Amino acid sequence: MTLGTGPERRARGRPRAWGDTSAQNKIKSLDRALVILERLSEWDGASLTDLSEDLGQSPATVYRVLFTFEARGLVDFDAAAQTWHIGAGAFHIGSRFMRRTSLLERARPFLRNLMQETEETANLGVMRDGRVLFLSQVETHHTIRAFFPPGTMSPMHASGIGKALLAQMTEKEVIGIIRRHKLAAFTANTLVTAETLAADLEVTRQRGYAFDAEEKNDGMRCIAAAVFDIYGEPVAGVSISGPSARLPDARIAALGESVRSIAAQLTSALGGPKQG
Repeated sequence: MTLGTGPERRARGRPRAWGDTSAQNKIKSLDRALVILERLSEWDGASLTDLSEDLGQSPATVYRVLFTFEARGLVDFDAAAQTWHIGAGAFHIGSRFMRRTSLLERARPFLRNLMQETEETANLGVMRDGRVLFLSQVETHHTIRAFFPPGTMSPMHASGIGKALLAQMTEKEVIGIIRRHKLAAFTANTLVTAETLAADLEVTRQRGYAFDAEEKNDGMRCIAAAVFDIYGEPVAGVSISGPSARLPDARIAALGESVRSIAAQLTSALGGPKQG
């Protein structure tokens, strides 16, 4: 028997309305609940009043959502402080996403090599919704070190990995991210104008690595390079991060070459093009 290939044929698991992005296909109550969960994940604990006022929803509605999530382990309630926190259940779900891709498995030994070669914390991140999402980290053995747990989000313009990926985008794409997320200032060194960011990205393209000179956190520096897939498209970035005292100006060029080299090796492992 020959299976048909006409319009009536569709992938299992997809309704007839597949591709219809109109509001009628959105479960509004679920959408509101997920907004609450996402907002809570950005806070280091929040009271019911904080969340309801921040989101413009009634305390009763927010409480019912949080109570439901608590039953599933997605959020926790600190009775002593009367605050809500993201729960272990949310981490378990997120970790399953990270197991989907071979990028994490392939990248791990390269991150270890990078950490051992530079003696600084090595990181792996990707772009998600115009921001950097950190996926993996191999920490240095130094007592003072940078720490970006998996799931941490960071603005593109104030991140080494973010700037490494921005440098691979078109001017139109970069402008789109700037318009959406703005260029917020975090330190006196943050690049807060389109002109200064564009100049920095041009230097990044020329030397093959990005440099975050205390642009997100005072006293912390980061060096990063882009990783490419089999199609030559930037899919991730690797970086090292550490205190400025251990990453002085005199070491940046040599460390930058180490980061660029490891990124090129990971690119090759993913089947990507040879990097110069």
